[in-house]
Amino acid sequence: MSQEIRNLEPKILWNNFADLNAVPRPSKKEEKVIEFIKNFGNRLGLETFEDEIRNVIIRKPASKGYENHTPIVLQGHLDMVHQKNATTVFDFNTQGIEMYVDGDWVRAKGTTLGADNGLGVAAIMSVLESTTIAHPAIEALFTIDEETGMTGALNLKGGILKGEILLNLDTEEDDEIDIGCAGGIDVTATRSYEEEEVPAGSVGYSITVNGLNGGHSGMDIHKGLGNANKIMNRLLFDGFENFGLQISEINGGSLRNAIPRESFAKVIIAEMFNDAFVFDMQEIISDIKAEFKTTEPNLNITITKTDLPEKIMDLGVQEGIIRAIYAAHNGVYRMSADMENLVETSNNIARVVIKDGEISIQNLTRSSVESSKLDLANGLRSAFELCGCEVTFAGSYPGWTPNVKSPILDLLVSIYEKQNNQKPKVVACHAGLECGILGTNYPNMDMISFGPTIHGAHSPDERASISSSQKFWKFLVEILANIPIKN
Repeated sequence: MSQEIRNLEPKILWNNFADLNAVPRPSKKEEKVIEFIKNFGNRLGLETFEDEIRNVIIRKPASKGYENHTPIVLQGHLDMVHQKNATTVFDFNTQGIEMYVDGDWVRAKGTTLGADNGLGVAAIMSVLESTTIAHPAIEALFTIDEETGMTGALNLKGGILKGEILLNLDTEEDDEIDIGCAGGIDVTATRSYEEEEVPAGSVGYSITVNGLNGGHSGMDIHKGLGNANKIMNRLLFDGFENFGLQISEINGGSLRNAIPRESFAKVIIAEMFNDAFVFDMQEIISDIKAEFKTTEPNLNITITKTDLPEKIMDLGVQEGIIRAIYAAHNGVYRMSADMENLVETSNNIARVVIKDGEISIQNLTRSSVESSKLDLANGLRSAFELCGCEVTFAGSYPGWTPNVKSPILDLLVSIYEKQNNQKPKVVACHAGLECGILGTNYPNMDMISFGPTIHGAHSPDERASISSSQKFWKFLVEILANIPIKN
């Protein structure tokens, strides 16, 4: 790992981030990072333990003179989204993230950086390690599996935490103070189909959609970015309608919480339509690229002749699934009527896999309004059930209702104004922060979320601002020194 990362200021923050990023920490495979954090707490001589689900809690007594101040919880999640460019050779299960400095940004070489939520975790580690920062009694809560199911937060039992204020360090714009977030639900459609022999007189083609930006399926869903699964489906729909295209397999998208950047398909058409098919596809590709020329300038779509596949889909099932994907909503469904520029409800068609007689379509539906979340989920369910799919709902978690009268909000706004000579943006976000879930078992805990500026989270373009991280660290240290005396 480049020494230039460790020389950045504040060194305590970037050194802890570098140490953390040397440890593999994929969602649902956090064993190594759990041991890393436990060893860190034990090495400092602090009370360190796991709960039943394997969240890690580290307790640090108040610094001198702060014994009577309100105890707090500093919270972040240990796992990170694993995405890499198609040409990048990297094993997230065994390798540490390879970082480098690019102007004011820290980036990774062809992979996600892990600043979401690694910088928040590193900040908590730095507070625990410091001998000079003034602070009340601290409980550091490191949750697991935030990115693929909120498992740690959902299974944290009441009564474990003693703190009365929770600072969640998982927001990605440094001028924002977050007081609310969306809940979510996984909507998955599956079915089997009969495979058929490839008809005589057919030719095979591979279709590739790549070069898209991707990004966070909550925070970036309003940007009009391309979804590789929807773009691919447009091509397949047109090819089927006009030339009888038949599908052998599709592999689109990767993670449920990442906007799909790539999709690959193997198809056949009758040889008699070969020239017309290629011409028609090029026209559609030109149209799609024109539509996305501003938001997706690097979009690449290729149609390449290949060997014939061994099998193709049953034609009736194929027609139904193509139409269902076309009908299924993707993107913003409803904007909030109560908070300006806030996405209330959205869906991400995240993963489409069709192969060997099995179909799987994974969606992540988000909303800050529970009834709207279920309304959209039922719309998706209806579209996919109409083509014979079995649809399941799983992993539902609640949103976080904003509290504009929060005492900790008043404190943070005041400190931010003094440090920056301007007011922060008090917002709710369309991501799935853990505060709403944690609040179900800790309803009286005053919660707030903030963090450094991170762009491109959940994609290989993820990058963290160095100057913003310095601003964030200064903000956090001042907050800790001004936590009020307990009533």
